[in-house]
Amino acid sequence: MLIYACISGHGYGHGSRVAAVLAALHQLQPDWRLVLSTPLSPGFLRLALGTVPFEHRPCRWDVGVIQADALGADPEATLQALDRLERQLPAQLESECSWIRSQAEPILLLSDVAPAAAQLRECLQAPLLWMGNFGWDVIYRAMGGAFEVWAERCAQAYRLGTGLIRCPLSMEMPWGLPTTPVGLTAGRPRHSPEDLRKRLGLSRPRQDTVLMGFGGMGLELPHQLFSLWPAVHFLVSDPGLQAEASNVSVIPADLRPLELMQLCSRVITKPGYSTFCEALSQGLGIHLVHREGFAEAPVLEAALQRHGQHRLLSRAQLQAGDWELDQPLRAPSAEPLADDGDRQAAAVLQREGLALLGW
Repeated sequence: MLIYACISGHGYGHGSRVAAVLAALHQLQPDWRLVLSTPLSPGFLRLALGTVPFEHRPCRWDVGVIQADALGADPEATLQALDRLERQLPAQLESECSWIRSQAEPILLLSDVAPAAAQLRECLQAPLLWMGNFGWDVIYRAMGGAFEVWAERCAQAYRLGTGLIRCPLSMEMPWGLPTTPVGLTAGRPRHSPEDLRKRLGLSRPRQDTVLMGFGGMGLELPHQLFSLWPAVHFLVSDPGLQAEASNVSVIPADLRPLELMQLCSRVITKPGYSTFCEALSQGLGIHLVHREGFAEAPVLEAALQRHGQHRLLSRAQLQAGDWELDQPLRAPSAEPLADDGDRQAAAVLQREGLALLGW
């Protein structure tokens, strides 16, 4: 059985989510082949999947939204990238369809959430499950203007799937497909907190340790801002900060942020699905920095207020060092979300795959 996953290159969150689900699937069906078709780097994929074996096809199936920085979008660059991808897709489709057919195995397509996977489905006549908490149709429609055409193309593609694994914290996905809602799709830590503390030389208790991360692009902040919080130790991804700030440790490249969450009480971050899933599953409070230009952001912000302990920050507060770490976390207005979504989604893939095998 071959699981061929088209994973958005928009950001690491899509890759983290798929990796968590495929790792859970590997526990159920260790003999199934996992093929990850994505522009995400092999190093990131190996870190995300750990010891789970996979094959990498370095293909780009969508653009998403090109970011100006960690908190802002670049619409013009996004439109240019969409045009380029449209020209490149026919050759890629021909190549990948040929390669998949040459494997001579039953095939189940999974896409998070690249619309062009629908063209693979039509080429191969294989079932296609979407997985995500939004589609690019609703994102592009909110951007208006020239994006309206792209929004409609995406919506038409999504309707060609055979099912939807609907992740939590979701936007509208009115594609008329059989839908399975699941809980938080976070991965599972692989290291003990004790081993991590020893490796990083950390002595601060969890309540005085804070993770800071803004995705793959990162975000530069003056090191002087960290000195405003001398009683807090920060774990960050920017190596340049460690030399200047005595209360900062850089996250080693071979550790996922998820691992470090075991050592922290709070995370300062932007709206991001996978970061939210991981933080909520590990019981962290989320200090959320407002993000403009991306329609998912206000949806995640509202969902956080319903389901997680939080504080809301403006970008101006972030850049001024006014991070409110001395303030109590605000309580959610609703119940916590179930944290077994990775296993629920894996069960859906297993069921669909076994059906293809005639079991």
